[in-house]
Amino acid sequence: MTNKSGQQLLLGIDLGTARTAIMSNRGVKTMVSSVVGYPKDIIGVKILNRTQVIGSEAIQKRTYLDLYYPLEDGVLKEASEKDLLAARELIKHAISLANPQEGDQLCGILGVPARASVANKGLLLKIAKEMLDISMVVSEPFMVAYGLGRLNNALIIDIGAGTIDICAMKGTVPGSDDQFTILKGGNYIDELLQNVISERYPEVQMTRYLACSLKEKHAFVGTPTEKVIVPLRAGGKPAMYDITQEIRLTCETIVGDIVEKLQHLVMVFDPEQQEEALRNIWLAGGGSNIKGLANMIMERMKDYGEVRVSCVEDPDYAGCAGALRLASELPPDYWGQVGDKIGV
Repeated sequence: MTNKSGQQLLLGIDLGTARTAIMSNRGVKTMVSSVVGYPKDIIGVKILNRTQVIGSEAIQKRTYLDLYYPLEDGVLKEASEKDLLAARELIKHAISLANPQEGDQLCGILGVPARASVANKGLLLKIAKEMLDISMVVSEPFMVAYGLGRLNNALIIDIGAGTIDICAMKGTVPGSDDQFTILKGGNYIDELLQNVISERYPEVQMTRYLACSLKEKHAFVGTPTEKVIVPLRAGGKPAMYDITQEIRLTCETIVGDIVEKLQHLVMVFDPEQQEEALRNIWLAGGGSNIKGLANMIMERMKDYGEVRVSCVEDPDYAGCAGALRLASELPPDYWGQVGDKIGV
């Protein structure tokens, strides 16, 4: 790209398995479903009058589309050329949502899972280079920590659709020993929920998309405050079904992994700092909306002393907000000191 005007458009982009969030220094704040749809045949092309659809529209029209989710477990999927093409189209679309102007110097910080491989980060930067003048990839929980200003003696838990990322902040850019990626998240819960509802109510027509919708509306852990009774369809006819225990059990499947990794990461702090870190645990990402999750984590960590787990105010945008803050406060020339960078 050629910089004509000298105006910098700074972008924070949180690439997620299910959703990609983007914010800019010009006030853009938006989100797109991380999916690209291509018509299955000529009928689909005729209905759409185009050859691809990106985001929630692709999900709505999935019956006549082949859907590609290019971010698997939060990293670029490399299964086929079509997956890589979909990744390019998704990133290109996300950047376009920031309304770049002719001559802008495009500078973007992109979030990836805490333990993303060097090869995958390199592939992402290679794609980003086609669309951005300067780009950098950093771990998603680090972006959350930076946005919160919690850079020392803090623990960040970022629960996304594809992964759960946990990071210990010790006053420096976190290294590999300070972070964990758990290959569970919202999609994992959706699959389990679909299966357990189908097992209990085999007559019900259940899909992954419906399971996801039910989880997003009703997710909770711990003792239920009320029953979850929802309308489902069996044989094409609607009826009411109790899925309280199914919601609870599937949501609780991620808690043990989170607690185990937290217990490990506590040990990376010096003993005199552990008490402060345990009072400074933050939940972010869509999974932080699970009711009762913060309290359950605190209860299971009670042997470690006083533990406080708080939820960020804007969990869906916490990552890209942190990335934008980092981009705004750190001149792009210095980005290479924080993460993997490409560009002038």
